Amino acid sequence: MAEVARWLKELLFPSIADVAVLSVDVNIEIVRVDAQCIANGALCPVCGVWSSRVHGSYLRFPADVPSGGRSVVLQLRVRRFTCRNSGCARRTFVEQIPGLTRRHGQRTERLRATLAAVGLALAGRAGARIARVLGVSVSRSTVLPLVDALPEPDVPAPRVVGVDEYATRKGRHYGTVLVDIETRRPVDLLPDREASSLAAWLAERPGIEVVCRDRAPFFAESASAGAPQAVQFADRWHLWHNLSEAAERTVAQHRRCLRALVPATPEPEPEPAPEEEPSGSPTAPGPDTPPFTHSWRQDTACTRSSGSSAWPGTPSNGSPMLRSRRTCSPASGRTDLDTR
Repeated sequence: MAEVARWLKELLFPSIADVAVLSVDVNIEIVRVDAQCIANGALCPVCGVWSSRVHGSYLRFPADVPSGGRSVVLQLRVRRFTCRNSGCARRTFVEQIPGLTRRHGQRTERLRATLAAVGLALAGRAGARIARVLGVSVSRSTVLPLVDALPEPDVPAPRVVGVDEYATRKGRHYGTVLVDIETRRPVDLLPDREASSLAAWLAERPGIEVVCRDRAPFFAESASAGAPQAVQFADRWHLWHNLSEAAERTVAQHRRCLRALVPATPEPEPEPAPEEEPSGSPTAPGPDTPPFTHSWRQDTACTRSSGSSAWPGTPSNGSPMLRSRRTCSPASGRTDLDTR
């Protein structure tokens, strides 16, 4: 049994000392690890006096990093010690396991570090979604405070600094951003864009050799006052931006001159509309027309001239089918109507 407990401790807490694993309970969703601290005592967090007098104990349930798609919860028994220093403001205190717990912490240190890394890379909402995929159900309100609690990184003094302004509210509130040109990472943010603030920031860093800025006069004044040893350069983006603005203004001022240079193009003449042939009248027979022709229009005209109101091929009221044939003879110029 002791061998199994030692094996579980090396598997679950390889870099944490003074922790003993008593049992592991695994179900479908949760892995519960029963553990306790085996140190002889603890240091008072206020006065730093070592104490081994146990006042009591209780259980804590901090969440740990997931394992195999299951949530891991520690059932950790911690002890409350009595401070031996009579002049200390704390009478009792609870032991904390370095690398595993902290005061009022609901998560282990490694789970906090994991969520802080996710939030630092993806911020609040996206970080919470990725954490849910990893098996930790948290909200963005939990991820963002973990990012804010991270210590400030140690940034080496930059040699080449880029200076520009940024807007917290466009048209009203502006600040100054400073970027390390060699590493392409932001170094600091100033709450305003005053020349005095930037000059004081540059004066605190005498190792700056190059200042890359835009063509604003207050940036030039602050760079000359705060870093007189540095060489000042205008950055490429602002040069192209200022050049494009100047070209646009010049073209707008000489718009009439540009119109005079363009020759006027002659307007194309409208094409005459095609003549429409009259429709609805029968074509007169020509000399090449055969002597006997049958057409629907000629039959209709002959039927109407004979006094019949029925159309060719349609029966009258109780009368048999009327069929009419019109015979035209171009030689005689006479039309014979044969009704059958």
